[in-house]
Parts: sequence; C-alpha cells; structure tokens
Amino acid sequence: MTDLPITTDCRLFDCVQVNLAILADRWHGPHTHLGLGAELRFRPTPGPAGLPTVERSVTDQLTASATLLGLDVVTQERTAPGAPPAPAPGRYVVADAYHLPWVPYFGQRHMEHSFLLETDDEGGAVVVDGYHNETPWGSARPLTRRPTPAELAAAVPGDATTVTFAPARRPVPPAAVIDLADDETVDAYVSAYAGHPDRAAAFDRLTLETWLLARSRRLHARFLDGTTGSSAAREAHVAAWDALAESVYVGYRRVARGRPEPTGVFDRLRSQLAGDREVFAASAAPAPTEHDSGPAEVPGPLLDRVADTVARVLGVDVATVRSAPSLADLAGFTSFRVVEIVERLEQDLSVECAADDLVPENLHHLDGVGRIVLRAQHAAPQPPPVLVPTPGGN
Repeated sequence: MTDLPITTDCRLFDCVQVNLAILADRWHGPHTHLGLGAELRFRPTPGPAGLPTVERSVTDQLTASATLLGLDVVTQERTAPGAPPAPAPGRYVVADAYHLPWVPYFGQRHMEHSFLLETDDEGGAVVVDGYHNETPWGSARPLTRRPTPAELAAAVPGDATTVTFAPARRPVPPAAVIDLADDETVDAYVSAYAGHPDRAAAFDRLTLETWLLARSRRLHARFLDGTTGSSAAREAHVAAWDALAESVYVGYRRVARGRPEPTGVFDRLRSQLAGDREVFAASAAPAPTEHDSGPAEVPGPLLDRVADTVARVLGVDVATVRSAPSLADLAGFTSFRVVEIVERLEQDLSVECAADDLVPENLHHLDGVGRIVLRAQHAAPQPPPVLVPTPGGN
C-alpha cells in the first residue's frame, strides 16, 4: 500500500516529520498524525555559524515520533555511498535533498529530506513524499513516483539514514505538553540573531528558524483544536507567526542585496515567543499591535503601475488583480513573488522601500503595496533646484 492518505494535512509538517505522519495515518487511521503536535517546544541549542537553533536532529525526531505515532522500528541503518537503499514496505529514508529530483532543492541546497521508499504490486520501487512547501526554487507538493534503479542510485549517491517501520499498537492520544524556555533564554536567542555580525547569514538562518517555529505552532494549534475545540486567539497567534516568517524571508532577501534590514522583526520575534506561553497555556491572545498604514489614498496612476507590476509577476490580467479582495487570493502569490514585485517596483520607479514597511499587512493588499511605494517616493531625496540666472545677473 503506497498511497498518500487524504486525511494527512501535509502542510503542517517539516520534511522529516511529514512521511512519518503518512505512515501513522495509513496504519492507525485518520488524524493520527496530529499526535506530533502534542508538544509545544522552545529549547534552542547551539547551531551553525554560532547561532542558536530550534531545529532538532533527525535522530531526536525519529525517537520522539515513533511513540507518538505508533510506529515500531524494525531496522535502522546508515547506508554507504554507492549502495542506495532497497525498497520495502514501511521503509523511510533520509537523504540529501540536493540530489532528489522531485523536490525544488534539487541542485540548489544541501539539506536532510525524508521520503518513503516502498514497493508496488510488481515489486518495483515507489517513492512517496508528502512534503508541502513553497521555496525560492518552486513549490513542493505531495507525490508518488516510480524511479528506475538508475534514477534511485542517482537520487541517493551518498550515505543515507534508512529506517524500516511497522505498525505498533494504536497510540493512546497524548496529552498536551508545554516545554518552553524561560525569558532569559528567549532574550539570548533573539539577541544572538539581532547582534550577529554577518547580517545575511543571520537572516538566512532566521528564515528557517521562524518557518520551523511557525509550522510547529500551527501543528500544536491543530492538535488542541481536536481536544479543546478551536480558538480565535490561537488562530490569530498562529497567523502572526506566519506573517513574521514571511517578513523575515523578505528581510533576508533585502539584506542579501545590501539593502537595509527591517528593524522590527526582532521585537516581533520576542513578542511571539512570549505570546506562545500566554496563548497556548492560558488561552489568552496577545495584545494586538498597530502598524502605521501611512497615507490613506494612493494616486490613481501609481496604483495602476502597482497593479500592472503585480499582474506581470503573477502572470494574470490587471482586472483580476484589481478585483481580488487580497493579493494572497491570487494564483501564484507567495512570499517569493512578493520579493519580485517589490524589487521590480523599486527598479522601475527608482525608489527604495523602507525595510520596516515590508510586512504582510501591507504586502498582501494592492493599496498596501501602493502606500509602501508612495512613502518611498516621499522619502527619496529630491534633486537640488536648478538656479537659472536672470538677465543681467552675475
């Protein structure tokens, strides 16, 4: 059985968790995967480039997940380079995404990525990968594919972690666990990124960190929805995490191009981490923050220019852009396209948008993007007046 269970919400998981979730739902029934959201955690450890990280090792994730999801480890080994793993029922592989042709990281970035390597009815290899994400190199979506032996060898040319799972007893639904570090640890975590001397490296790493934090908070919220019911406060808090992750990515792209960094993201990160305890432990929403929306009205010609740029980047017509309640409702609108829209407007209009203006509250609406550009135009230095000599003057 090599199907992708339709009950598994693959958007909730990172690339290590997602295929464990698929096995759990396949063997134990719908929504078993939500057990991975029982624990809300913030325990940073030393990471690359002297920066702390919330990313857990594959070994830690496998150990924690097996019990929560009702998975028995039958075998676990590290395969050698040149000896790709063989397909088998319940076989789970973690390899280098750089060599996996079905993910956008192929040929772009080295990172650990999981997939299931199972067999079809004829004994052939079947890859099942539930990963769902947007990346700078395209979209990742759940899929199945049947690689030839040569394709499999090319996909796993180096060593890989290979685990064969079998269904254990159906897991008892776990209780919610809150494991959050104290305020001093939160402050040290945020300060490490705010004060790191290599700003591009700090924002690059923080992009992954906030993505992991946002996704894990959404998973915990979905777990709580199934036990205590939905909560508007949780939804607002999770949405704020998503918005922060998007802002950090936009900030990274700006810093990587030598542009000013957004100063507000570190205060927002500190606030979100503090809000975790308030929202998830006490079901109290953090106080909303206001954002200066700037001038209320954008001149018609400027708004036309913005709409035309959005339409060209997304490959839709201007009328569709104009009629959309939110730019986020348009096909193809992602944080990666947001960056392209802003950069095109800056280039075409010879302005530089303020880093702190580049937040989703502004970037997801046509008027909001227009106000960003309008403020940039107002802030741009004006050329000195040309003094024309009067007749008879010196």
